[in-house]
Amino acid sequence: MSQVNKKQGLGKGIRALLDTIDEEIKTTKEGVPAVSGQNSNNNNNTNTNNIARIPLDQIAVNPKQPRHDFDAQALSELAESIKLHDIIQPITVIKIGQNKFQLISGERRLRASKMAGLVDIPAYVRSADSQGVLEMALLENLQRENLNAIEIALSYRQLMDECGLTQEQVAERMKKERSTVANYLRLLKLPPDIQKAVRDNQITMGHARAIIGLEQVEQQLYVFRETMQRGLSVRQVEQMVKDMVSERAPAAPKAPAAKLPHAYKRIEDNMASHFSTRVKLDRKKNGKGTVVIEFYNDEDLERIMDKMKL
Repeated sequence: MSQVNKKQGLGKGIRALLDTIDEEIKTTKEGVPAVSGQNSNNNNNTNTNNIARIPLDQIAVNPKQPRHDFDAQALSELAESIKLHDIIQPITVIKIGQNKFQLISGERRLRASKMAGLVDIPAYVRSADSQGVLEMALLENLQRENLNAIEIALSYRQLMDECGLTQEQVAERMKKERSTVANYLRLLKLPPDIQKAVRDNQITMGHARAIIGLEQVEQQLYVFRETMQRGLSVRQVEQMVKDMVSERAPAAPKAPAAKLPHAYKRIEDNMASHFSTRVKLDRKKNGKGTVVIEFYNDEDLERIMDKMKL
């Protein structure tokens, strides 16, 4: 390898390691033993709340891990770093059986280690009950991983639903204001298309929070499309929402609609997602019914017709 290429490879590895170096320094200060050496065959992995090297094929990913999106380029860079320097910050696992472990945090490091060809990986081995495992996994990932806003919102919701926590308790555990937790949770009320755009960093959480100010789904989707097509700033979206809210006349009270069976509600939701607008499906007992597809203006109608290939 030339001197230039070697230097570039080392620099790339160091950049990938900087994400975890602070935690490693903290761990060393607290007196936790460091683990060194690559592809070790040490199977002394029965200790809890300690560090051991565990074979990769003995570690199962937590199915309730909140993170789902991993940047391929970042993973590749981390894998190259691991080839040069091994793992700096151990992952965290719990023992679930003889030579079986479940990942609590560090899936990015686990994936990169497999890419790097490691046989085993240093890990903190902990013990916890099933609810404690879920809470530990969510809290550790929220604190350590670079989750996007939707993943954070889903993690907060999972803490509330499956661990029986209130918004106040989630905020207390995360050292956040209750309003911050509430703002993340509100993102989950947005249509799937907008949630996906937040998750993919196509729009910011600020854009999404502004759009939530509109109650009608079709209006939310209209502002979202305008934001994407025109590259609107958060301030511009906030002003657009403000104007639309002020122009809206008070709606006359409506009689409560009959509840749509679950299967048909799912069809209604799928159609709304496909056309990116509000869809109303009405089915009578004899099997007949109507489908109403709403549009916001002529351009919106033309967009829907293009979707229908008319």
